[in-house]
Amino acid sequence: MSSDEDVAAASRHTLFIGKKENIIQSRRVVKSVGERDVLVIYHQGDFYAIDVRCYRKLRDFDGRTCIVCPWHKYKITLAEGEGLYQAVDPSVKPLKPTWCSKGIKQRVHTVTVSNEDVFLTLNDSPGPIDSDYYQTEKYRNTFLKEGAGRGFDLSTDSDDS
Repeated sequence: MSSDEDVAAASRHTLFIGKKENIIQSRRVVKSVGERDVLVIYHQGDFYAIDVRCYRKLRDFDGRTCIVCPWHKYKITLAEGEGLYQAVDPSVKPLKPTWCSKGIKQRVHTVTVSNEDVFLTLNDSPGPIDSDYYQTEKYRNTFLKEGAGRGFDLSTDSDDS
């Protein structure tokens, strides 16, 4: 592809999200981009974008900021979309839990700032990611129409439970 074609392809997947100051003040915004709902978060000086799901709380685990599901306690890193869990090696005494990866579970997207405007570029890398299911028409027609809420309380917590 020529560089002109690269620019044209990138612009088809890039969306203006809002003014930087407005997003910083609100700390988050949800945008529908095509058939995908994306949560854009401002946290500790950085912007992140991740597929919308049931996640609400922001917490740090092992030095990595995660968004956490209040019901299932799933922990997804904001930067990579990686699922984290704690494991214990029973042969090592005393028992010491360590953080391990479940692999990429949520599709993360790129956020850029230009002239105080915030833009989102969708991650359209090939291969399925678990969060892709929640962006399908089938999911929307069954779960979302049954009245499931999509409120986001992005408060932070230091509790590592």
